[in-house]
Amino acid sequence: MTNGDTDLGPARLRRARLAIAAVFCVHGAVTGSFATRIPWIQDHAGLGAGALGLALAFPALGAALAMPLAGRVNHRFGSRTALRGLLALWTLSLALPSLAPGLPALCCALFVYGAASGMADVAMNALGVETEDRLGRSIMSSLHGMWSVGALIGSAAGTVAAHAGADARPHHLVAALALTAAGLCAVRGVLDPPGEVGAEAPPRFALPPRSALLIGVVGFCAVFAEGAGLDWSAVYLRGVLHTDAGLAAACTTAFALTMALARLAGDRVVDRFGPVRTVRAGGLLATAGGLSVVALRHPAGALTGFALIGLGIAVVVPLAFAAAARSGPAPAQALAGVATITYTSGLIAPSAIGAVADATSLVVSFALVTLLAFALVAGAAVLRRRPAGEEDDGPANRDEPAAIRP
Repeated sequence: MTNGDTDLGPARLRRARLAIAAVFCVHGAVTGSFATRIPWIQDHAGLGAGALGLALAFPALGAALAMPLAGRVNHRFGSRTALRGLLALWTLSLALPSLAPGLPALCCALFVYGAASGMADVAMNALGVETEDRLGRSIMSSLHGMWSVGALIGSAAGTVAAHAGADARPHHLVAALALTAAGLCAVRGVLDPPGEVGAEAPPRFALPPRSALLIGVVGFCAVFAEGAGLDWSAVYLRGVLHTDAGLAAACTTAFALTMALARLAGDRVVDRFGPVRTVRAGGLLATAGGLSVVALRHPAGALTGFALIGLGIAVVVPLAFAAAARSGPAPAQALAGVATITYTSGLIAPSAIGAVADATSLVVSFALVTLLAFALVAGAAVLRRRPAGEEDDGPANRDEPAAIRP
């Protein structure tokens, strides 16, 4: 495939930047719309807490299994066409879970929902990295920040619908159609990079290349800390520090808001200091936050600590995705590998924290989170930007903003 964008002047690149940001926002809005109606879906399907927990593992399972297929889809249809189809599949899949009458149907619906999410995630991140390289400055952090904005928009609309007692089936159908239309409009403006002449098609099911594994480990550490903060910060304040429910809930909200704001502002930091120094500094902040949570044993210390963890890890996953896409000759395959590892981390983090807490204590669980945060300091070097043409396993000797491609 050789056709693609040829007019890549400043105006076209600005439009592409806005378009891919809108795609990220739409993707996040689907997640926010679904999350707020989980209680309705649970009641509709007649599930207990254990059955619901089992069902909610299926989105991550579907994503992890489908992501390795994304490279083949990108190669077969081209970046823009692949994104158009996968994003539409993702937005339309929002309508499926609320239709499920019981546990088996819900598990199947959530598997499809997660598979569509993961493949669209790979496609949009690959185009985000392409746009970043063409612009010659960092944009991946703010793109992931726009995902968080979309999630907040979707969750706000879902909260209104839930407060009004609306049936989730028409709510999600309307939201799915509206987000599909918005996504298709946004995709029209993204880049359509030409394929390489004679490029060999990736395998139908591509395992992560070696160049992506260490990058995936860095992403794993960040997503593990993120999952722990989102799912367990309120439990920590209530169970360990004995705060009231309002303060505990506020801690989780503050953690999520801190991450979103840091991602929106993170590109300037990355452009000034480079990805390696940015992640090392972030790892130190997250480590200090973890130590504050574990050592101070006070609500103010915990609130400060969780905020620092969110601030420190916010840009790691966007930078890991960008590094993966530049790590070898098959960007979508490498990116899919890193995304699969990070999704797996998100799947196991909540249960791992709970298992460690059951065996020891929740304080020990967050000591583990602190160690993983410190691992970001040691592993940051794998996110270094390599000069064009450098071998995958060659020395990583640069930490500079990407050069504009010819």
